Amino acid sequence: MPNVRVSSFGVSLDGFGPGHSQDLQNPLGVGGPLVMEWFFPTNTFRQMQGLGPGETGTDDQIAAQGMKGVGAWILGRNMFGPIRGPWPDDKWQGWWGEEPPYHVPTFVLTHHARAPIKMKGGTEFRFVTDGIHAALKQARAVAGDRDIRIGGGVSTIRQYLRAGLIDELHVAVRPVVLGAGEALWAGLDLPALGYEAERHVAGERAMHVFLRKKT
Repeated sequence: MPNVRVSSFGVSLDGFGPGHSQDLQNPLGVGGPLVMEWFFPTNTFRQMQGLGPGETGTDDQIAAQGMKGVGAWILGRNMFGPIRGPWPDDKWQGWWGEEPPYHVPTFVLTHHARAPIKMKGGTEFRFVTDGIHAALKQARAVAGDRDIRIGGGVSTIRQYLRAGLIDELHVAVRPVVLGAGEALWAGLDLPALGYEAERHVAGERAMHVFLRKKT
């Protein structure tokens, strides 16, 4: 059975994913890149960016595993870009250039309709205006027997957790503190929602914690 999962989501010790004040100059918010410093040196990330070889340790193995078997992605609008409110035009096509790293249909949650965008490498951004359940239904329809990956950001993951729709969740906990930003766990009673910590693995730059919804 395909899983709905979160993989390789970086968080700080004090529970923040992106930092505060996201804008064009700070895609991950102020301080946000610190929570992803485990991922950037990996061979997985560097190959995605067309760079030279990277590190191939535990962090890389876990990052590579998270990219496998994905048939569709779901992203919050902030993950797609810094624009708020109605789309002013069709110029913004994401942070990633002409060939985003997704390579499959990718559903973007938004309150404002927009035509789909086909990108190089197989990514097609499809904009969903009627909520998380509708996005998941559409993702399931295209994913087939492959997993659906919830890419973030924090608000999107929290919505799917509250609805009990995530099967497994991998967070990479970085030994940094941000003090402010988007809090992943605030107000969530994970045991009451049916989640438990299944295992943890020490990487070179992060502690990888895997949670799973009880069956």
